[in-house]
Amino acid sequence: MRPFLFSSVAFAFVLIAWILGMSVGSMLPTEHISSDSKDAVRLGMGLVATTVALVLGLLVASAKSFYDTQNNEVTQLAANVVLLDRVLAHYGPEASDSRASLRAVSESWREVLQTGNGFRRAEFLLDKIQELSPKDDNQRVLKAQASNLTIQMGQTRWLMFAQNTIPVPKLLLVMLIFWLTVLFISFGIFAPRNLTVKSGLFMAALAVAGAIFLILEMYQPHGGWIQVSDAPLRAAFAQLGQ
Repeated sequence: MRPFLFSSVAFAFVLIAWILGMSVGSMLPTEHISSDSKDAVRLGMGLVATTVALVLGLLVASAKSFYDTQNNEVTQLAANVVLLDRVLAHYGPEASDSRASLRAVSESWREVLQTGNGFRRAEFLLDKIQELSPKDDNQRVLKAQASNLTIQMGQTRWLMFAQNTIPVPKLLLVMLIFWLTVLFISFGIFAPRNLTVKSGLFMAALAVAGAIFLILEMYQPHGGWIQVSDAPLRAAFAQLGQ
């Protein structure tokens, strides 16, 4: 789902609903827009507005939690990369090929998460570590630690890749746009036609469309405008080979 396109559609729906409400309101008989009618509609729309606010809040919180989870996993992955490189460095010069493979795997992390390509390189790294022939107990311990770290890194990458396939709750977003449409129709019917009200409702429509955009963006943290920072991995790359 393209966040900018979907949020633009939501913004258009809300604006059209508002304009439709103004058109309908100008044609209604006087008794339909009396104070009693306004109060009755206001009660119903208050319930809709509360529902919209609740759903928007839950969706933003869920998207932010998803984004933070991915960010924490990238940080953990970066820490494991540095630790694995140091373990291999302590193993000795025999592990130089494994260290080179580690760098190649680490540099392609975003491609792996976006497309799923590159997991074989991670398996190749594990194969290279398994090919090491320890000469003493110290190297045997280091090899076991390196294997465990490589497996942990593989689990983290597969977990992040699987999480990126989680679909955004489309039905909930569609219902949210429907509720917003109903709400803005009522605004258009009963709100005054002055510039201040029109500007306020326009900004309100822009705000809710922006919230939908943020929700969708945070659900794709490795390929959108709000991407998980690769600063931890870049800091880890700077430590490799030392």
